[in-house]
Parts: sequence; C-alpha cells; structure tokens
Amino acid sequence: MPSWITVFIIILLYLGLSLTVGLCSGRSTSRGTEGYVAGDRQLGFVSLYFIMGASIFSAFAFLGGPGWAYSRGAASFYIIGYTSLGLVPLYFFGPKVAELGRQFKYVTQAQLFAHRYKNPYISVTLAIISLIAFLPYLTLQMQGAGYVFSVVTEGRLPQWAGAAITYGVVLFYVCRRGVMGIAWTNMFQGILMMALAWGLGLYLPYVLHGGIEAMFKELAAVSPAMVQAPGLDATGARWSWGGYSSALAISMFGFSVWPHYFMKIYTAENIGTLRKTVIFYPTFAFFLLPILIIGFSGVLAFPDVVPADTILPTIVTSLGLPAVVVGLFCAGALAASMSSGDAIVHAAASILVKDFYRVLFRPAISDRQETTLIKYLVVAIGAVAYYFAINSEISLVYLLLLSYGVIAQIAPALLATLYWRRSTPTAVLAGLIVGSCVTLLWNLLPSLQWQDIHPGIWGLLANGLVLLVVSLNTTAMEKNHIDIFITPNKAEAL
Repeated sequence: MPSWITVFIIILLYLGLSLTVGLCSGRSTSRGTEGYVAGDRQLGFVSLYFIMGASIFSAFAFLGGPGWAYSRGAASFYIIGYTSLGLVPLYFFGPKVAELGRQFKYVTQAQLFAHRYKNPYISVTLAIISLIAFLPYLTLQMQGAGYVFSVVTEGRLPQWAGAAITYGVVLFYVCRRGVMGIAWTNMFQGILMMALAWGLGLYLPYVLHGGIEAMFKELAAVSPAMVQAPGLDATGARWSWGGYSSALAISMFGFSVWPHYFMKIYTAENIGTLRKTVIFYPTFAFFLLPILIIGFSGVLAFPDVVPADTILPTIVTSLGLPAVVVGLFCAGALAASMSSGDAIVHAAASILVKDFYRVLFRPAISDRQETTLIKYLVVAIGAVAYYFAINSEISLVYLLLLSYGVIAQIAPALLATLYWRRSTPTAVLAGLIVGSCVTLLWNLLPSLQWQDIHPGIWGLLANGLVLLVVSLNTTAMEKNHIDIFITPNKAEAL
C-alpha cells in the first residue's frame, strides 16, 4: 500500500476520534444559549486552559509559524513574545468582566459594552468588527487544513477537499455540542499538538543538521540575516524595528480582546480558575518554540519551498519517515487548525445572533430559537470562510496580522468601559468605527505606510483620539449606572 494512503487513513482516524470526543462531551449542559455558548459557567482550570491555549495554537502556529521562520528568520520570534504577554491584561480586567457576566447573564463581549453605554448600536458595531476580524482568521485555519491534505497526498487530494473534510467534522461537533464540545476536543488536540511539536522540534534539526546548535551555527555562517534580529520582511529585506515592534504591539493589544477568548471569561467556574488559567497560559508559548525551530531546520535543507507555509509537511513527507509517524505529525497540524477554527466559528455565530440579529430584528426571540439560529449560522459562516480559503493565496501570517489590526480596535473601548467614568456612548461608537476604518484603509493603501508601522497602530491612535475628544464634548452618563462597571466589587462573590 502506498505510504500516502496510510497517512491519509491515519488522518481520517484522527478526525473520527475528534468527532467522537466532540459529540460525547457536553451532554449535561443546559440546552439554552447559556449552556451552548457559556457552558453554564462551569469550566474548570484544565478545560479552560486547553480551550484558550489550543485556540492560539492554530494553523498559523503549526504551519504559518514554521513558514515565517523558514522565510523570515528571527522575525518569527515575535510569536513567542505576544503569546507570552497577550493575556496579562486579562488577569486584571477578567475578574470584573466575569463578575458582571454572572450578574447580568452576559455570554458575548458586546453585551457588556451595550449595557454599559445603553446603546444597541455599539453592540451591532462590535458584531460587525468581530465578523470582519474573524473571517480572515477562520480562513487561515481552513487554508492550513487544506495545505496538509494536499501535501501528504502528493496533490492527489486538492486543498479544497482537505479543507472541506476537516471543517465538515468541526462544524458538526460545534453545532451539536457548542462550547463544551470545543473544550473537550481542544483538550485532546492540545495534548497531541504539544507532544508532536516537541517531537518534531528536537528530531528534525538533529536529522538535518546534527542538532539545534549546529543548525544555528550553519545558518549564521551561510545566511546570517536569518538569525539576526529583527529578521526579514516579506520581500526578503531586513525588517525594520518599527515594523517588528508594531506587529508585536498590535498583537498584544488584540490578543486579550479577541471575542472568542473574551467570551471564555464567562465560562470559568470561579475567579480563582480564571486567574490560574491566565498565569499558566504563557506555557503555551513554550510549546510554540519547537515549531519555529522546525522552520529554521528547513532553510538550508529544503530551499525554495513555495508557499513557505507548507514547509513543515514538506519536510516531514520528504525524510522517509514511517507512514504512521508522518500521519501523526499531519494529524497534529490538523489539530492546530481545528482547535482554533471551532472556537472562532462558534464565537462568530453567537455574536451575530446575540449582538446583531437579536438587537436589530428580534429582541423577543426565545432562548431555544436563539440557540437554533446560532447553529445555522455556524454552518453559514463556515461556508463563507471556506469560499475565501479556496480562492485566496494570501499568506497565513498576513491574514493573522490583518485580523489582529482590526480586533485590537476594541481595546480602547474596553479600557474606557471599565476604567474611565467620562467615556460616552457616542465617543466609543465613533472610536470603534474610525479606528477600524483607518486600519483597513492603511492595509489597502501601502503608500500610506511609514517605517513599516502596522496599520492597526494608526487605527488605535485615531481610535483613542476620537474617543477622548468626543467623550469630553458629549454629555456624561449618570453616576449610579457607571458605578456598576467602574466601582470595584467583591470578585470573590463568584
């Protein structure tokens, strides 16, 4: 039997196991939106750690990370930086948000903002911004899954088919079990990814170069620009420190306000669990390190691999490894894609129903109808992202940074919501719109770039300025209402 068939069978077995885990979980949760979206607010430390950690260990990490190390060298270490620090803010604002969520039954991010500012249009705007950010991020995950299938079957199974098979499984267990299905599959997928990442990260440099130290010495001698900070840009020229630092900054700003991360605050069983998860979360950055080492190992051994995002499966399938081993490694890459994609599509559908459809069209929709509609939208959003995945040739890294630039625009609104009494609904709404538009405009018009500064930074500056000026020139909200959100409460009551 050809080796690619064996690999393909192992991948199918992995997908079947993921589906089984997803369908067997969450049977005891309630059937309404609080159960489907927030897991009845009963997730413990282990579940919360893996559902949040595996969400960042995405197709970008498993495929785009090695691809960036392979093509841009030291620039790839920005991934370690923002992953380690991105959730630090959540340690401080997370308990307050969780407390408010329990008190007022929030299950989405926008419900907090809409309640604070008594403005439904903020909810609608946040839903639109979230969807704009989610679609390229979900597209990224599907592209990654398609790459894996295409490479391991030596092109016999096209990228579009691989993405369809993988996300057919994802959409099925997300529709059936909601956030609990995501939690348990992410735990399974996270453990698999950790084991495979370190296995590959230690083995490949040894086989190709005689070890990690020897690999970097060889790179320094042959291609020194690859190992010198801050690395290379997309053209192969030396990346500016402005570009590097702004990409790191925008990713850190955006990290803790991603709606699918933010919504997991509401699922924690108590404040202690939430804080413990945030403290241990940087350990996932530790598991990303060998992923980058894999990319470095291929620079000299496998030149001219195109696209760069396929370097990991290219190396694995070129070394003559047993088909079973190759299949397991490819399953790990699919696990990376699925563990982020499931959380994204679930959050996107929940947000569109709770923060857009319900607010604008059917405020009186029943809980059961709401849950059913979310499930329909899981499929619809998945279909839209799939269309872009099979018709786009944009790199995984570019898609990631575009998503972060847009979603980071929520950060000023969050800070104002929880820490600034003088902020007003008009100001928050204006800041969100202006910041998002500036970010998208700077992405569309490269001529506006200066010193390679990430477009999202310009968006944040415009966002914050508008928020400040408009707040000071519009009527302040009543003190009693603001006290609910600003005045510290006893988080231990949770």
